[in-house]
Amino acid sequence: MKLEQMETLLAIIDEGSFERAATALGISAPAVSQRIKALEHSTGRVLVRRETPVSPTEAGEVIAQAARRVALLQAETEAALDRRLASVPLNVAINADSLATWFPPVLREVAQWDSASIMMRLEDESHSLELLRSGDCLGAVTRESKPVSGCDSVLLGTMHYVAVAAPWLAEKYTQDGAIDWARIPALRFGPRDYLQDRDLVGRLDNPPKHRRVSVVPSMEAFLHSIEAGLGWAIVVDTQAKEMIGKGVAVWLDNQVISADLYWQHWRLESPLLELLTSAVTRAARANIPPRPSL
Repeated sequence: MKLEQMETLLAIIDEGSFERAATALGISAPAVSQRIKALEHSTGRVLVRRETPVSPTEAGEVIAQAARRVALLQAETEAALDRRLASVPLNVAINADSLATWFPPVLREVAQWDSASIMMRLEDESHSLELLRSGDCLGAVTRESKPVSGCDSVLLGTMHYVAVAAPWLAEKYTQDGAIDWARIPALRFGPRDYLQDRDLVGRLDNPPKHRRVSVVPSMEAFLHSIEAGLGWAIVVDTQAKEMIGKGVAVWLDNQVISADLYWQHWRLESPLLELLTSAVTRAARANIPPRPSL
């Protein structure tokens, strides 16, 4: 198994095709194909599915994860030896709520590191482990405490979520002093919005089969949609307090959904990964507030 073959496999997975991988590597498409065939021959396994876009097989994911580790160590070594100004890629998976609230101090720290760049993948925290398992990320914010094989898990804190809506929308769907949860339109951030999947738990015993649900996969637009009255939503308590302070939203009830967050990262002796882990844990513990009082 040669390093250039592993790098080629990684390029194919990242770029999605043999042709784009060839462009990224500065070699011909036939050369890319030959490297992958040689790697598959040496491992005795098919490593990529020849489809559009190209995707790794289970064996391909194992080698891709190893290739990312090698790439990180190689870049750090070259940077330490001052052979070149290295841009070490720190691939991280994070949910939009965290990115919009407590994570910005991490970005400010990374900005001070001359030899690092950060590649963000927005993913619901209940699904981010898939990116760790596949080797697409070296660290991820997740709700899962049990570490992925080859990773360590660190508790970051507990995020708290509450239900809010625009004042006029809440008033429109209030009957006899209570919210009509069966009829009030709802908002979701995306198809994997775990919190909205359980939004009616404890609020309505028999949820209707068909609800008015709008999907807005942008945090800024999502908050604007709440303000506009497109639907009610579950948001981080700090976001809710800010909106309520501005008079653009109101609490819908006293229910608080709490979710523990963990930082899972590769178990790898990497100075930059250690720095990143320290930055993430500091930011979380300094900026994730205690349980709100409604």
